[in-house]
Amino acid sequence: MTNRLAQAESLYLRKHAENPIDWWMWCDEALTTAKVEDKPIFLSIGYSSCHWCTVMEGEAFSDPAIAEYLNANFLPIKVDREERPDIDSIYMQALQMMSGQGGWPLNVFLSPDDLVPFYAGTYFPLEPRYGRPGFLQVLQALRNYYDQEKADLAKRKGIILESLLSAAMLEVDGVSETEDRDLLSRGWLTSVGIITPNQYGNSFPMMPYGELALSGLRFGWESQYDAEEVCRQRGLDLALGGIFDHVAGGFHRYTVDPTWTVPHFEKMLYDNGQIVEYLANLWSAGFSEPAFVRAISKTVTWLAREMTAPQGYFYAAQDADSFVSKEEREPEEGAFYVWSWEELRSLLSPDELTELQQHFHVSVNGNFEGKNVLQRRQAGELSPSLEVTLEKLFAGRYGDTADNLPTFSPARNNQEAKTVNWSGRIPPVTDTKMIVAWNSLMISGLARAFAVFGERKYLELATKAANFILEYQFVDGRFYRLNYDGKPHVLAQSEDYALFIKALLDLHQAALAEENSSSDEWLQNAIALQAEFDQYLWSQELSGYFNAASDNSQDLIIRERNYQDNATPSANGIAIANLVRLALLTDDLQYLDRAAAGLKAFRSVMQQTPQACPSLFTALDWYRNCTLVRVDTPQISPLLSKYLPCTVIAKVSPPPVDSIGLVCQGLKCLPAATNLQELIQQVETSYLRIENTGHNIKR
Repeated sequence: MTNRLAQAESLYLRKHAENPIDWWMWCDEALTTAKVEDKPIFLSIGYSSCHWCTVMEGEAFSDPAIAEYLNANFLPIKVDREERPDIDSIYMQALQMMSGQGGWPLNVFLSPDDLVPFYAGTYFPLEPRYGRPGFLQVLQALRNYYDQEKADLAKRKGIILESLLSAAMLEVDGVSETEDRDLLSRGWLTSVGIITPNQYGNSFPMMPYGELALSGLRFGWESQYDAEEVCRQRGLDLALGGIFDHVAGGFHRYTVDPTWTVPHFEKMLYDNGQIVEYLANLWSAGFSEPAFVRAISKTVTWLAREMTAPQGYFYAAQDADSFVSKEEREPEEGAFYVWSWEELRSLLSPDELTELQQHFHVSVNGNFEGKNVLQRRQAGELSPSLEVTLEKLFAGRYGDTADNLPTFSPARNNQEAKTVNWSGRIPPVTDTKMIVAWNSLMISGLARAFAVFGERKYLELATKAANFILEYQFVDGRFYRLNYDGKPHVLAQSEDYALFIKALLDLHQAALAEENSSSDEWLQNAIALQAEFDQYLWSQELSGYFNAASDNSQDLIIRERNYQDNATPSANGIAIANLVRLALLTDDLQYLDRAAAGLKAFRSVMQQTPQACPSLFTALDWYRNCTLVRVDTPQISPLLSKYLPCTVIAKVSPPPVDSIGLVCQGLKCLPAATNLQELIQQVETSYLRIENTGHNIKR
């Protein structure tokens, strides 16, 4: 017997379709029913590749006693955070206010009359353990509290709502524009410190911090750390560590240790897009490490093989867990990726195994529950013989060589995973929905990698994905966030607009050097989408962009403006940098005015919590050091392959007489350069303006 979620498009929601819980999706009918019946809402938020979400689904949400009590005393609603990040953001902030920490699954209890939360938590076990109460105990205590403690409930809700509203409004005063140099320096130093290796806790990619740290190296600011080495080491940890799938390509979400050894094995599209862009930028900045090139190449091959739909868009994620055999009831974390010593001995010759041990951390006892996660011992290029060894491991995992598997049809759910006759191991489930924001991050990564390395495959993949979005994600003149098997779903949110506009601008830059270039089309699409973004999500009163559109946020208790960088960059940070780029490329200074207003809106946040918002500091860097280079076609490729922060290129034909191009600093242009070396020197001087003068653009 299934519940309402059987009709959902979301893979995450459908995973709960056979729960005995009478789940609702987030909708007006559910919210009205809760109010009419005076039932507190149990709101549970997660996503398909979340390990502990899967655990809770198999335990507490499948338990008949819990379902009976929950159905009788609460109105249970399931939300896929990847569908509705605006809902997730509000209630995650509430959880962090209540407990000082966050995570998924996110389980929140709301008052039905106003949707204000009064209690929140993450994973609740079926029975008391891990120092956590059993879920039934929690439900009984909270229903009793809701019924018997009305005065305290009202007071508690009032405090939470006031805190949420205060956080959403932000302070508008803060540092003055003349202090931008010190503010940017502080943001850069903070980011360098955050990505500096440490000896404790999990290891996350944290690419917005990496990008800010890398771009700020050009200023030569003093730091207690070797900032250049910190940036290089972040690339090495990613390209050499267990977070990277050395056999088949693609990056896992994070590692559960500070040594980058054992990953949490899901592969998320958004991580891979950001990491590809960062590694390409590292290479172009002079960090010429062969492992970076290999990691990018293998990741793009994995993307094309396993994560690209026939229509050209990219799938969202692959699960951490997979089945060891078709007879298993529950999947195991990492089963698809790890190797026992016995498996390695059976697949490899003694010489091959010896060489593998010389270059990877491999042992009889393993490094993950008796098995081995491959992690490289040193940087450099792998030998041809070692690449052959890794190809054997690929065949051992997939049942065939990579050359014979240019595409690999995904397991779309657990049923498919257990019924298809796979040639090799049973693969993890792939969430095949298309998310605009995540596709955009991958498009940007591919565009940058093409600009740096010139691999046409990178640009072709990016172009197909972008064209799919342009063709299928607009309905009746509005932009949509998701696509399920050809069907657009859910109006776009701020991160979709901001990141896709960035992707279009990145494609515009990458395509400039191409014959019969389509770069102008990418720019025109970016301009059109920016107009829709401004119309529906810009805050006229506060400045900055709301998370959700003005006509699609009636069911939210507050309207937030995302400024914090998490697993993905903040929408407002990306959006403000986009505005500066558009101003340079169109000569329309209204974009620059809006960028200035956005930065002013978030200045107090940048001053008080620089650790929260590296993308806003990157936007400030763009605003203060923006540089436009106008050159003819022959000079474009050499410029694109260099690391030139805060710089955009425009094609001009012919260039000024007796010159190769023109460099413009914000609103003024320098004398025409007569050769490429002079041009690059002008650019390097231009993007250091905040260091040399402390201020730049005055309107």
